[in-house]
Amino acid sequence: MRKLLYRTLALSYGAYFNSTALFSEKEAGKRAFKTFTTPRKGRILPVQQEYLQEYLGKKILVNNTGLQTYEWPGAGETVLLMHGWESNAFRWRYLIEKLQEREFNIIAFDAPGHGYSEGNRLNVVTYANSARQLIDLYRPKHIIGHSMGGLATLHNQYQNPNTSIEKIVTLGAPAELSELMAHYQNLVRFNNKVLEALDKHVYEHFNYRVHDISTPKFAKSIAQKGLIIHDEWDTITPFNASERLHQNWKNSSLIKTTGLGHSLHQEEINLQIVDFYHLKFLVHFMPKPISFLKYAYF
Repeated sequence: MRKLLYRTLALSYGAYFNSTALFSEKEAGKRAFKTFTTPRKGRILPVQQEYLQEYLGKKILVNNTGLQTYEWPGAGETVLLMHGWESNAFRWRYLIEKLQEREFNIIAFDAPGHGYSEGNRLNVVTYANSARQLIDLYRPKHIIGHSMGGLATLHNQYQNPNTSIEKIVTLGAPAELSELMAHYQNLVRFNNKVLEALDKHVYEHFNYRVHDISTPKFAKSIAQKGLIIHDEWDTITPFNASERLHQNWKNSSLIKTTGLGHSLHQEEINLQIVDFYHLKFLVHFMPKPISFLKYAYF
């Protein structure tokens, strides 16, 4: 029943955009973009409050939006954490434990419209701009981005190359914004006139075309060492997104997992990330088969 209601609601949005386009394609593109960039969840839940309250940092103003930061002080190098769509800084709690064991100085923040941060919408460009401001302020040597956080991380590094950043980790990151838009169009069934109007809206407000947002494209100019982790059964972002990213990222390594899903917050993954930052090279790792998980390096 819930799936039927969700599907009906999605199709009603498509019908609404299509009917709006009959009178104003520009307005249809605007409304389709607004819906696409409005998260339905990701605010701090009661069960997350106790953990995060202890590590609250400053609220940083970026483009008139207050972004909530969190700090886990350490004597070592600084790591910046960027969560994904409809999530918040709480998602890093298990990785943070492992980073603390190696005395990293850890910074995280809630994206606009998520967690304790202000705003009610989020897109890749504004997230990348947020990252740039946090990078300028905290000067991290390492960045870890999950899903949309990985896409925004690479977008920012492409747009604002920063040689002080040494290593980047992406977890289940999408490859092409155009593919996300195609999925959106298929989900709600709006027509190509609305899609074209949406693309024009993005260009008019952010000076990018939808097809310009591409991690394989960004990777060609990124010199930092990279660790790409993606599950081959990921139902949110297809594994081939990271394969294409890896092909164009000269200094990257790709770990393919099986059965870990999109979140990728399991201990085995966290240990790989910490080793990537702590060691001068990656150690080949193959866990025991009793876990029913497989890892492969490429």
